[in-house]
Amino acid sequence: MLRICRSRFFAFVLALSVAGVAVPARAGEGLTHSPALNAKLNVLYLTAYDETIQRHALAQRDGTTYVSTGDIDAEWLRDASETVRPYIALAAHDPDVARTLRGVVARQAKYILIDPYANAFSSNYHIVERKFEVDSLLYPIWFSYDYYKQTGDRSIFTPVVRRAFERVVATLRDEQHHAQRSHYRNPQLADGGRGSPVKYTGMVWTGFRPSDDPDRYHFNIPDNMFASVVMRDLSSIERDVWHDGRMSADAWGLSVEIQRGIEQYGTLELAPFGRIYAYEVDGRGHANVMDDANIPSLLSIPYFGYLPKTNSLYLATRKFALSDRNPYFYRGKYAQGIGSPHTPHGYIWPLALCVQALTATDDAEVNRVFGWIAVSDVGDHRLHESFNADWPESYTREDFAWPNALYAQLVLARRGQAYAQR
Repeated sequence: MLRICRSRFFAFVLALSVAGVAVPARAGEGLTHSPALNAKLNVLYLTAYDETIQRHALAQRDGTTYVSTGDIDAEWLRDASETVRPYIALAAHDPDVARTLRGVVARQAKYILIDPYANAFSSNYHIVERKFEVDSLLYPIWFSYDYYKQTGDRSIFTPVVRRAFERVVATLRDEQHHAQRSHYRNPQLADGGRGSPVKYTGMVWTGFRPSDDPDRYHFNIPDNMFASVVMRDLSSIERDVWHDGRMSADAWGLSVEIQRGIEQYGTLELAPFGRIYAYEVDGRGHANVMDDANIPSLLSIPYFGYLPKTNSLYLATRKFALSDRNPYFYRGKYAQGIGSPHTPHGYIWPLALCVQALTATDDAEVNRVFGWIAVSDVGDHRLHESFNADWPESYTREDFAWPNALYAQLVLARRGQAYAQR
């Protein structure tokens, strides 16, 4: 396991807090207007921020870092990237944390080179699940670019990482032309594993959603938005770190092609919201109008940087996603929010609650969401995969690292806003 003892870890966090770095030792102050609620949110934060890295990030003999998703002993590339993201600020000051985070990307690069169509691996590099979820290829690039921009540490971009990222671009290019160039098949998909028919749009085909469920239509709009953002990040890496003008231009061009496809094929008119983004399309006139708690989602568009949270098209889409017109939006006695077809009807995902707070522009909404998050704590001071909005004691997954890490991000972001307002 990561070699940072608990007492040293908290001492370091406290030191950063005193120094003015946005890593609070206590979370409760300033989060809401309720001292009692803040006290409960603080307990959740301390557990989330400590346990996420202490229990899930494991140093390996090959110098990499294996990040378990929690109660499933496997690493999902998406989950792993998000699980360690709250610690980038620490990495700028602590070499042990920096080494751990570099090790995460080093391992993910090896996974991608083994099979870019696999989404989950074991600690000994065996494929656990081969569901092609295009966001699984994007998260390691997004995380490493964020790490580089915040720390200035270019050593994360090793030759192996470079080969992996270039494999990502080649895979995305193939999946722009899925019917003609892809050999990927999965028995859970239609048409003998090929998936339902699509028309070329410039977007990238994906077989499965970030929830691990099959796509109904295979151009997932939030995934492609994320791809457009990440390819621009990769273009900067290629230009500024590897000084490869050709690959930089290719990544940038791919981003533009994807974005054009999104804006041409990915929207529709839906009363009373007006023009909104669909969740999935096929380029042939069909659209799946919904949103799912897992990220990338329509709700999370500003979180990963495709549009600002004040954009009118995003706001209309957000209003839809948080309404009863979204088939996976649930209201209950104790909470309301977005769930997923991956879990039972009426179960809300803390992931979606965190994203709702991160993308809100109204403090009253943020305070309500913090209340719902607090309600989901059944005494173990952990956020779970999902919980019953009418009975929070009924939840799925005992140990799930991702929502706890995202909650830590939310608290850090909220505390940053609080400091800025003083």
